[in-house]
Amino acid sequence: MSLLAVVSVWANSIVRDTDRYVATVGPLASNPDVQKAVTKRVTNAVLAQVDVDGLVNQLEQAAKQKGVQPKAAKLIGNLDGPNRSGLKSLVSGTVERVVSSEAFDKVWVNANRAAHNAVDKALTGKADGAVSVKDGQVAIDVGPIVAQVKDRLVSAGFQQAARISTVHTEFVVFASKDVGKIKWYLRVLEIIGSWLPIIAVLIAAAGVYLAVHRRRALVGAALGVFAAMLLLGITLSLLRTVYLNHLPAGASEAAAGAVFDSLVKFLRAGVRAVGALALVTAIGAFLTGPSRAAVLVRTGCGRGIGALRDVAVSAGLRLGAVGRFVHRYKQWIGRVILLVAAIVLLTWSYPPTAVVVWTVVIVLVALAIREFLDTGSDSDTAPTPSA
Repeated sequence: MSLLAVVSVWANSIVRDTDRYVATVGPLASNPDVQKAVTKRVTNAVLAQVDVDGLVNQLEQAAKQKGVQPKAAKLIGNLDGPNRSGLKSLVSGTVERVVSSEAFDKVWVNANRAAHNAVDKALTGKADGAVSVKDGQVAIDVGPIVAQVKDRLVSAGFQQAARISTVHTEFVVFASKDVGKIKWYLRVLEIIGSWLPIIAVLIAAAGVYLAVHRRRALVGAALGVFAAMLLLGITLSLLRTVYLNHLPAGASEAAAGAVFDSLVKFLRAGVRAVGALALVTAIGAFLTGPSRAAVLVRTGCGRGIGALRDVAVSAGLRLGAVGRFVHRYKQWIGRVILLVAAIVLLTWSYPPTAVVVWTVVIVLVALAIREFLDTGSDSDTAPTPSA
């Protein structure tokens, strides 16, 4: 249940949260591997629109009109290969400059933001516009990039580029024979995604509450969630390998890997955050138990904090009413600390691992301060002078 909850939250963040989707695919515009793949795709699309044979014939006719010897003019006609190579270098260089420019970053981000609704349609099988699902592929139309390349080629003096017609060429974001199944799974998770995490927490809480040994049940539930997150992390790594091994012929493995890593970036972050929280919960529940190891840890920490408090009191610190209040409401203070931490984590839309770790650290510090302020009685703890 916890595994499906994490996946459903990720699916909703990709399909329904525009800002999160843009944050996911936006950095791909500056990824070198993706830039190379886009450059190759756009270069091929532009060259397919250029009549190289026609250009060679024009050069040959122009040479004849200017009085060039027939043999020399014919030699120009035999330069088909070098002309193609030079033209490819010209187009490829122009495309590379367009794709690696800051303007392309803005175009990429704006296009993906505008196309977010189309992504939703693509994942539900109703694709149109900038994003489509066809033949097991999720692809983005990079035709606007071709238009920019066309303008730059014309500005550079290559007038033949003006004849390039409007081209709609696709850059594949994701390719799989199982896209149909993936669309169905994501659709189901999208529908239940908002409720599944809550249901998972309620089921776990009910199980712990109804258990005979609640502390043991909490430890077991937390370790179960940690194991599920560990399994999901391993599965993602295996899926990446399987996906790259089944790419279509000619596809860029490096670009495909970058796209895969980008799409599951926040899923991996969620796995790490939930796994860390589950592990900390299990350790905390264990350390509050009656086992010998737990008692030794609590006793050691209590003695250390108590010794520090005694030194402070001997130096003149008077806890007074504060100490008596903390001692009297110690359990309630601990519950409030844990409640505040839980509210912070539950209200944070996508808490990264760092937030979980720092929340745990702050909780431990707060509990240590509570222990330090607890005088152990309702009276002040000023040391009694020896006779």
